[in-house]
Amino acid sequence: MKKFIVLFSLFILPLVFYIFLSKGIYKYANLPILTEKVLDITSVDSRQNVSLLNHLTVVGFLGADIKSAKASLFNLNQIIYKRYYQKPYFQIVLILPEGTQGAYKNVIAELEEFTNIEKYKFVYLNNNDINMLFNSFNSPFTLNSSLYSENTFIIDRELRLRGRKDDDDAVNGELYGYNMNSVAVLKNKMKDDIDIIYYQLKKSAEKKARNKRKI
Repeated sequence: MKKFIVLFSLFILPLVFYIFLSKGIYKYANLPILTEKVLDITSVDSRQNVSLLNHLTVVGFLGADIKSAKASLFNLNQIIYKRYYQKPYFQIVLILPEGTQGAYKNVIAELEEFTNIEKYKFVYLNNNDINMLFNSFNSPFTLNSSLYSENTFIIDRELRLRGRKDDDDAVNGELYGYNMNSVAVLKNKMKDDIDIIYYQLKKSAEKKARNKRKI
């Protein structure tokens, strides 16, 4: 019995641990691309100085209904923004209808009271441009009459929409966006998926560094 315990500790446990670790690495090495190329903000409106390119961006469409928008924004702020705003490349871009600048002024001021909002970008677009940008995501969702969506999206540095193809709660397993009104979705899905992208960025940087040393 004693020999078995020793053998189990020396050989079986490390093997089980390796298999578990390998599966974890596989998961963290892959976050599917669901849309190959979304429109950049500057492609929709050349007057804008906000770009999605070369950033890891969370994009939200808050619409003209301030009540719905505020609840979604504050969930996103507490669970996602505060965790990642000091990370490289990270930004949150919020798309708002032109003419709502005054209405959102108080909401932004309230947010600024307890949050460093330097990585927030508030972009005001006309209705047609908002629809054009949203449609380029090629998601199964739609904007409501106030141009609001409860779903927020992850766009990587190459303008690709990232998500899941094996999500238990999504139609056909494809998770294009993350419900801002669900704390559980933001905590257990969106946060994990952003972590995966940062893992990928880290591994890519390490590979480039190794290749430089070989030259």
